[in-house]
Amino acid sequence: MRKLTFLTLAMGLTLSSPALAADQENEENRLTYPETRTVDVVEEQFGEYISDPYRWLENDVREDSEVADWVKAQNAVTDAYLEKLDGRAVLADSMKELFDYDDLGIPVEAGGKYFYERKSGGQNQAVLYVRDGADGEERVLIDPADWSEDGATALAGWKPSGDGSLLVYAVQDGGSDWRTLKVLDVQSGEIRPDMIEWAKFSNLAWLPNNVGFLYSRFPEPDEGAAFQSLNADHAIYLHLVGNDQAKDVKVYATPDQPELNHSAELTSDKEWIAITSSSGTDERYEITLIKVDAPKLETRKLVSGFENDWRLIDGVGDTLYFVTNKDAPRLRVVKTDVSVAQPEFTELVPESDAVIDGAMIVNDRLVISYLVDAKSQLSLFDLDGEALGDIDLPGPGQVGSLSGSMKSDEGFFTFQSFNRPTTVFRYEPSTAPTVWAEPSLPFDPESVEVTQRFYESKDGTRIPMFLVHMKGQDIALGAPTLLYGYGGFNISVLPQYKPAWMAWIKAGGVFASANLRGGGEYGKQWHDAGRLQNKQNVFDDFIAAGEFLIEEGIAPADGLAIEGRSNGGLLVGAVINQRPDLFTAGHAAVGVMDMLRFDRFTAGRYWVDDYGYPDRQADFETLLGYSPYHNLKNGTGYPALIVSTADTDDRVVPGHSFKYIARLQALDTGSDPHLIRIETRAGHGSGKPTDKVIEEYSDIYAFMAEAIGLDLTD
Repeated sequence: MRKLTFLTLAMGLTLSSPALAADQENEENRLTYPETRTVDVVEEQFGEYISDPYRWLENDVREDSEVADWVKAQNAVTDAYLEKLDGRAVLADSMKELFDYDDLGIPVEAGGKYFYERKSGGQNQAVLYVRDGADGEERVLIDPADWSEDGATALAGWKPSGDGSLLVYAVQDGGSDWRTLKVLDVQSGEIRPDMIEWAKFSNLAWLPNNVGFLYSRFPEPDEGAAFQSLNADHAIYLHLVGNDQAKDVKVYATPDQPELNHSAELTSDKEWIAITSSSGTDERYEITLIKVDAPKLETRKLVSGFENDWRLIDGVGDTLYFVTNKDAPRLRVVKTDVSVAQPEFTELVPESDAVIDGAMIVNDRLVISYLVDAKSQLSLFDLDGEALGDIDLPGPGQVGSLSGSMKSDEGFFTFQSFNRPTTVFRYEPSTAPTVWAEPSLPFDPESVEVTQRFYESKDGTRIPMFLVHMKGQDIALGAPTLLYGYGGFNISVLPQYKPAWMAWIKAGGVFASANLRGGGEYGKQWHDAGRLQNKQNVFDDFIAAGEFLIEEGIAPADGLAIEGRSNGGLLVGAVINQRPDLFTAGHAAVGVMDMLRFDRFTAGRYWVDDYGYPDRQADFETLLGYSPYHNLKNGTGYPALIVSTADTDDRVVPGHSFKYIARLQALDTGSDPHLIRIETRAGHGSGKPTDKVIEEYSDIYAFMAEAIGLDLTD
């Protein structure tokens, strides 16, 4: 038919046909993208000549005016396209309504005071509250609303002193990973003069008697390099309250191993400091101890070798409790007596078929959060490891934070699911859990159905997937479907409430979340099966999820959109390259798109644990085989795609997305739109104000709804 059409046109004859009309319409709708300058950069690696014509787009947009102009030009094209989509306003209104609830944080008790965060509908950032006693009247302690005009400065962590009289808190600006630490007097609300800069990837831990706190930081970066230079020489410092930062004492560092990261925490009885050191993103740690009341802060190695996962639960006196995957891929609980010269670990709770996701000790009870097929289960044990039964949960969902200590008679945990925002539960060993706080919702959770299905990947592996849709909707009839995935870094993608997803569901779409290999849903073996030389399994799992949705009639053949963030953005780029015929639209958010240079910027060097080393031949060949930037092909019809990133993303630098979209736009890849949405004063995602989230996702979901036929008319 296409040959006949071209032949007829060549003969000067008139022919009316659907194919001709479609071709003409596609050409008329083809977008004109900004012209992007190319540079002659070709590098030889292991016998391969690698072209990188958009290398200059790696430059910092805040420092390079040409990159800044390119960003403006790209946003102008994207904005012009999005403005024509009527569904944006419908989605924005829906999301505003769905954000109108109390987003609750878990309380932390200190000195009889209870500290907790809450972000209510209409607020851009979470507010920190405090109350005296469990049933006391709450008051606002920290409200970031006035910290910046655009709402992009956030409260990004806090820790009360043991007696609850002081609080150290972290300020995040524009979504950056850098933190500024300040100290507040809880009673008066006065901010003390203490100020600490260049904290990053830091825990906060108070010493007894409020003398000071421990934090982690990097050296101050060179001028103009704060958002792109590699991070090295992480160290733990002690800040004494009232001192200038220049007087802070370096407590622990490894100058002979500048690639290591370190974080410090204290047992609840303030007897021991436990320092956890890591070399990358893998859960392979060394544990170093410091006795708090010793005459000198001398270190003592408890675990050496960077071989296993070790997570301190708590300690009483010289007995410390840990979760570990040593000799247990799905983890177990052990304890050790550190008063002896050569401590040994004794097993309390052995490995089971379920995966340990977290644990806390409340008085004499051990509470373990397990994952069973990507759903949470809470189980109780005594401190000898004897099983005492399970805690009933509201349904399939995720137990999030756990907060408790051996010196307390109460603990807290959170629960959420796709159709239920976070509820906070209070746990006391003598009674069943009770609700501490729950939000009033702008919708009925029972009107939304959550089911779990399993499908086979390419190699026969059984993969779980959650499906979410309005109750009563016959999904066997097919509906525009949004498929989400991540698949990496041992991160489990569990049921969670997101207003943007719920807006899609309420509009009549189906939402699907696939639990891909590379995550932590089934322990270390599941993670290992989706990283390094096994990374293709992740892409195969996601492609198989798409095939399953279409084969089952859940998604129409032309009605499947995909979405992923960060490592999930890489996922979207890779599978669209490998199966452009399967997906109708995609959203690649803050993705890692250049797999040959990811380790050269900020925190990228940590990711070699999952991706491998680009300067090692075996890893290089694997990375080159799926790198989204390097595998775009001229003449391939790629589906509609919107890439999103932010100028202040110093986790996955925006150059990844810039280079990828520039190459995609320059190739002949069909008439479907290939756009990039670049946010200003935003980072990798954390700290983003609510109004920006609503703007972003009403744009992106309207784009995908347009592509796959989700009707967003009122």
